[in-house]
Amino acid sequence: MSDLPIEFTELVDLTSLGISPQSLDFRSTTFESDHYVTVRESHDGSNSVSIVDLANGNQVTKKNMGGDSAIMHPNQMVISVRANGTIVQIFNLETKTKLKSFTLTEPIIFWKWLNDETLGLVTSQSVLICNVFDGVVDARPTVLTARHANLNNTQIINFVANAKLDWFAVVGILQENGRIAGKIQLFSKQRNISQAIDGHVAIFTNILLEGNGSSPVQVFVTGNRNATTGTGELRIIEIDHDQSLPTQYQKKNSEIFFPPDATNDFPIAVQVSEKYGIVYLLTKYGFIHLYELETGTNLFVNRITAESVFTATSYHEKNGIACINKKGQVLAVEISTSQIVPYILNKLSNVSLALTVATRGGLPGADDLFTKQFESLLAQNDYQNAAKIAASSQSLRNQNTINRLKNIQAAPGAISPILLYFSTLLDKGKLNKEETIELARPVLQQDRKQLFEKWLKEDKLECSEELGDIVKPFDTTLSLACYLRAQCHPKVISSLAELQQFEKIIPYCQKVNFQPNFLVLISTIARTSPDRASEFAISLLQNPETAQQLDIEKIADIFFSQNHIQQGTSLLLDALKSDTPDQGHLQTRVLEVNLLHAPQVADAIMGNNIFSHYDKPTIASLAEKANLYQRALENYTDITDIKRCIVHTDALPIDWLIAYFGKLNVEQSLACLRALMDNNLQANIQIIVQVATKYSDLLGSATLIKMFEDYKATEGLYYYLASLVNLTEDKDVVYKYIEAAAKMNQFTEIERIVRDNNVYDPERVKNFLKDANLNDQIPLVVVCDRFNFVHELILYLYKSQNLKFIETYVQQINPSRTAQVIGALLDMDCDEKFIQDLLQSVLGQVPIAELTTEVEKRNKLKLLLPFLEATLNQGVQDQAVYNALAKIYIDSNNSPEKFLKENDQYDTLDVGRYCEKRDPYLAYIAYDKGSNDDDLIRITNENTMYKYQARYLLKRSDPELWNKVLNPENVHRRQLIDSVISVGIPELTDPEPVSLTVQAFMSNDLKLELIELLEKIILEPSPFNDNVALQGLLLLSAIKYEPTKVSNYIEKLDNYDADEIAPLCIANDLKEEAFEIYDKHEMYSKALGVLVEEIMSLDRAATYVDKINTPELWSQLGTAQLDGLRIPDAIDSYIKAEDPSKFENVIDIAEQAEKYEELIPYLLMARKTLKESKIDGSLILAYAQLDKIHEIENILAGSNVANLDNVGDKLFELKNYKAARLCYASISNYSKLASTLVYLDDYQGAVDTARKASNIKVWKLVNDACIEKKEFRLAQICGLNLIIHAEELDELVNKYETNGYFDELISLFEAGMGLERAHMGMFTELAVLYSKYEPKKTFEHLKLFWSRINIPKVIRAVEDAHLWQELVFLYAHYDEWDNAALVMIDKSTKDLDHSYFKEVIVKVSNLEIYYKAINFYVKEHPSLLIDLLSVLTPRLDIPRTVKIFAKSDNLPLIKPFLINILPKNNSVVNEAYHELVIEEEDYKALQDAVDAYDKFDQLGLAATLETHDLIFFKKIAALLYRRNKKWAKCLTILKNEKLWKDAIETAAISQDPKVAEDLLSYFVETGNKEAFVALLYSAYHLIQYDVVLELSWLNSLDDYIKPYEISIKKEQQTNIQKLSEQLAEKSGEAGANASGQPLMLMNSANTNGFNGGF
Repeated sequence: MSDLPIEFTELVDLTSLGISPQSLDFRSTTFESDHYVTVRESHDGSNSVSIVDLANGNQVTKKNMGGDSAIMHPNQMVISVRANGTIVQIFNLETKTKLKSFTLTEPIIFWKWLNDETLGLVTSQSVLICNVFDGVVDARPTVLTARHANLNNTQIINFVANAKLDWFAVVGILQENGRIAGKIQLFSKQRNISQAIDGHVAIFTNILLEGNGSSPVQVFVTGNRNATTGTGELRIIEIDHDQSLPTQYQKKNSEIFFPPDATNDFPIAVQVSEKYGIVYLLTKYGFIHLYELETGTNLFVNRITAESVFTATSYHEKNGIACINKKGQVLAVEISTSQIVPYILNKLSNVSLALTVATRGGLPGADDLFTKQFESLLAQNDYQNAAKIAASSQSLRNQNTINRLKNIQAAPGAISPILLYFSTLLDKGKLNKEETIELARPVLQQDRKQLFEKWLKEDKLECSEELGDIVKPFDTTLSLACYLRAQCHPKVISSLAELQQFEKIIPYCQKVNFQPNFLVLISTIARTSPDRASEFAISLLQNPETAQQLDIEKIADIFFSQNHIQQGTSLLLDALKSDTPDQGHLQTRVLEVNLLHAPQVADAIMGNNIFSHYDKPTIASLAEKANLYQRALENYTDITDIKRCIVHTDALPIDWLIAYFGKLNVEQSLACLRALMDNNLQANIQIIVQVATKYSDLLGSATLIKMFEDYKATEGLYYYLASLVNLTEDKDVVYKYIEAAAKMNQFTEIERIVRDNNVYDPERVKNFLKDANLNDQIPLVVVCDRFNFVHELILYLYKSQNLKFIETYVQQINPSRTAQVIGALLDMDCDEKFIQDLLQSVLGQVPIAELTTEVEKRNKLKLLLPFLEATLNQGVQDQAVYNALAKIYIDSNNSPEKFLKENDQYDTLDVGRYCEKRDPYLAYIAYDKGSNDDDLIRITNENTMYKYQARYLLKRSDPELWNKVLNPENVHRRQLIDSVISVGIPELTDPEPVSLTVQAFMSNDLKLELIELLEKIILEPSPFNDNVALQGLLLLSAIKYEPTKVSNYIEKLDNYDADEIAPLCIANDLKEEAFEIYDKHEMYSKALGVLVEEIMSLDRAATYVDKINTPELWSQLGTAQLDGLRIPDAIDSYIKAEDPSKFENVIDIAEQAEKYEELIPYLLMARKTLKESKIDGSLILAYAQLDKIHEIENILAGSNVANLDNVGDKLFELKNYKAARLCYASISNYSKLASTLVYLDDYQGAVDTARKASNIKVWKLVNDACIEKKEFRLAQICGLNLIIHAEELDELVNKYETNGYFDELISLFEAGMGLERAHMGMFTELAVLYSKYEPKKTFEHLKLFWSRINIPKVIRAVEDAHLWQELVFLYAHYDEWDNAALVMIDKSTKDLDHSYFKEVIVKVSNLEIYYKAINFYVKEHPSLLIDLLSVLTPRLDIPRTVKIFAKSDNLPLIKPFLINILPKNNSVVNEAYHELVIEEEDYKALQDAVDAYDKFDQLGLAATLETHDLIFFKKIAALLYRRNKKWAKCLTILKNEKLWKDAIETAAISQDPKVAEDLLSYFVETGNKEAFVALLYSAYHLIQYDVVLELSWLNSLDDYIKPYEISIKKEQQTNIQKLSEQLAEKSGEAGANASGQPLMLMNSANTNGFNGGF
């Protein structure tokens, strides 16, 4: 064990966690506490933050976030991120909420957490603080003060504050005189002033001084190394001294030692342990200095790291210091609590300092000094100082010291030593358990509870169950506080119950994970507050964790047994709300209790359908007795019970009763209905009707109707059927309803039904109504009207002389049936006067058409004349009226022609057909008026009225009608045409009918007739001679049908549309006629077009153009010549026309024909007037084709608008690289210029140009060319510009590998590693290439750049290359621990790195690998097996592991492992270990294992050991039998091995008199008298006295049993005496004992009885 006063620990190596060494500096790494390390890293241009959780197994959390700085909260997952120096955002990473977001006007130079809530910030001008958890996200920090001038040009390295946040210190460093100088700005918030101090480190802390009680003083600690002299100094000074404190801290200055070779070393961090009063000062070079805070004494100096330290923080609850060095090691130092005091005593020889340190921190090492001082002071009667010494030493703070001080009598007027002792302890800190109890008794007895409560709140007392018991009689609430602090859970719950704070019980139990006896607790509460007990019980049931522990029935019994019906019911209602079958008996219990004591509650329970599994017959019977007939019916199933209850309709809700019938079957429902009828039909008829109505479908309407009829309940039947009649589809139901309504004289209802209902049989109903002969015949009238029995109805009514119902029918019910009524009356030879009066009564309501039809059938139309005239007089415009009048006028010859022509209201078809046989001309007039084409054509053809037909056709001008009459199949067509030409056309002056007639002739292919018609119209004098359309039509007709006449018509006619006729001539191959038309009308361009396009004579066209001689025609001719591929002629024509407009076509065709020589003059002409890129480009191409490079240079040197990029591309395609180079160079198109230079074999120029182009495609082209020509130097230049693009890597690598240039490819990637844009793909490909072609370099490359490669891809490569070490490395860094372990197992048989394998194996997720690893170690590395198992133990399946070794007979290999896991008390492990130690005959180990661990087959092991040769194992077997109460087997072994002591103990332990007596007999039989006596002593209470006497008498052992006998007698005497005293007290009389005679024992039975009873 080291005697150093410090404990030094390496917490973690950050680089081993994947932290980049480049990020380990003051700016990138922050260390706010020993909980988190925050590292800001940059990879591939993206920023991330790695958070190392030192308190959680060094777990690393990576967050992608920007910013230039990040710090973590000291103990929460809260991160602060700074961006651009001024933007700050603070996030809670657990809740994913933003706590702060603000922007400052000045950049933040430094920031640090001052406490758990406050963040300190330092800018270039100011010092600020920010309360992060104030809930205001956008609140800006508060400015404390401006930065002091002494901090100018310094690097701020720290910012600290005191606990009250009223003193602050900012620390900065700067270069001065070749050393690092430190500057401090000390700021007082209360005074608002700053002070400049020299110093590198600073901290505020507190210290308790002697005489100040428990009130500490504030001190300010600084450390400085003078930049001039190089000396170091630690300064400690008090700030803000409290004048009420008598002792003031005296300023301390101590030297800080710096070795001579540490010239540039300086203090970098300081931390103070207030608990131990130790100052830790750490320097840049890693030297740790320890000082005692009160005296400033230097205690220890040592170097903890050879690497420089750049940041530090507090460690282990601020009792130590932790730091990070440049290698990434996180180191921690704190004092060794067991060595610091001995170190001060032995090394520093400073007794007082040792006592001070030990006293302040309660540290061991000075116990002897304290004891000596204590004894010395007691001897000197210096009780006050003795009490102080005792209070300062943990070893003296015990019950013995308290007793000693209590027993010392204080001098009169002086304070007792024990009170001085307690007073001192309270001033210094907290009392222990014994001290607290001793102090509490007198304080409470003196009724000073307030003082006790004050100490309790100040945490001066150590609470325990005993303390709570002492306090409870005085104050239950105070005792509860003690029980809570002592975690005495049963007492806490009991106290809460006593205080009726039931709501706190369950949360407390959940919090402390305690399971109380809730049944007892509820019973206790119920006695005082049943309501609260019920609430408490319900809350327990509602909690899933406690509900399983409760017996609901017992809890309910508690309430019901105490007559708390309401509370018990409330509890069970809540508990039974799940309504499961297993709760049936409890549901029954609840309902029984309430039906007996509170029926209304039971009614409410059943009404809410809370329960469904109770005993329904029992509950139904109780409900009936309680007059709850509804609930009884709900639960009865027997029809007798139901009928008995259901008749109490006055006690049953009608709605419920009706619904109840829905739960019964058909037979039950009918039985209940009959019961209701039998009971009181009149009172129950309404209910019966409602039930019948609702369940009619179920019970059957026929059955219900019969039931009503059986009971002669006509009214009920009527109302029942009334509810069905509107919905039913049953004809019988409707008929029965009509019958019932008739019986009830409900004529209106019958009328409604027969009118609205569609279900009934009309024939049956009609016959019923006729037979019923109701007073009101309206229902019969309605039925006959609806179903067209009108004729029968009128006959019935007429015969029965019910003429008023005929009038009613016609006038009120259905006037539309008047026609049928009139017809029937006429058939009955009814008086015409009655009929006319009847008609007059419905004037305007009768359908005239139908009426006239009916009357017309009977040849009585004149009968209607007065009615019709009266109808017209009323203003009726019904067509049927006019039709009837027309027919009457025609028959009477009363000016019919005039009526037909002038009247527009009649139906022309109807009237016309009426006239056809009477007068065809009248029919023509009617058809003409109504435009009845077919009928008119038919009547005129039939009567040879062609002129009327011709006039009608010209008037109608309907093309379809013309087509119909001009159809070739029409035999009257020729006569009609003649009539049209001779009569119709001459009469017309409107051209429209003429035009339509012409079209009709055309459409019906009347060619010659059409021409004849047109010649007559146009060539002969008429109004249409100059009509343009008709002239055109004549020419058109001639073109189509008489082409030979066209030329003659062209000469005679002038007024036509040339643009219309000429194309028709061309279409009909009359091209010369078309040319004549255009030329006659001076349309020269179109005439030229006919020559060129139709006649197709370019020579004739040239002659015609030369004759006309206009630029437009020359241009048109040029286009035609160009289309005819007369390119030189076309170019000449364009030049004559001076028309460059068609330059695109000219250029395209000329270039295709390669007429470059002819094209150049045209292009030069075009350039004069047009600035077109195509013209200039084509000129360059033409010169290039003629190899006129000089002319191209001249064009490029001058002004041009050519698209040189496209021109260059065309030249490039034509492989004219020289001309293309000129174009690309002219426009600085380096990409294409580089490609051109490649084809010109100028590779150096191509590379230089590609560099200017900076284009991937160009680089690839140049690279490919250089590789092909083996210009590898130039190819590498190109490759370096390609590999920075990840998508180009595969193609580039494939190019090199295909050609076998492996070294050059590797060289290319090695050169690319230093590029700024080097990316993961490059590092990955280089790793793959190394694995293929240079395996030795692979591992070094992976170690350097593993974080920048695509690990899965490289894994495949190294696996293919069989590079197993590299493969393990990659798997490990890809967190593929399973595969890493498997590779090490399969491929690392000889060169296994055991330490590394342990690191890997513990991280695998597939536990099967554990067992592969174990087998691997067994075979290859058995000596390292135990070490491996110790690492694997936490996750191993221990039984399986042990079975593996047992099966392979390798248990001895893992004996240490078995010993280590024995405490798990696993049966497989225990049995394996037993087997092993039995084999080794190590009985002591077996004994220890059997005693300590009980999970194994004890009887099986005992059976095995029973036959072992060694007596020790047999003894263990006996003990195992004894442990399992196998007394006979145990005693057999012990007897055989003569282990009398163990045998006697076994008999005594068995508590079985038979076992003891059998063993006693055995000892007597074997003559073992000593064991006999010993057994009597050990099993004294088990052996019967008479048995002992008998054995003694038979075997002459009287002397040996004397002690036993004396003991028995003494016990008997004592018991007899006690009985006597009890009897005497009860009887109150002396009795027989008054004579002083002894109480006699009558026989041995009594003796034995007393022996057995006492």
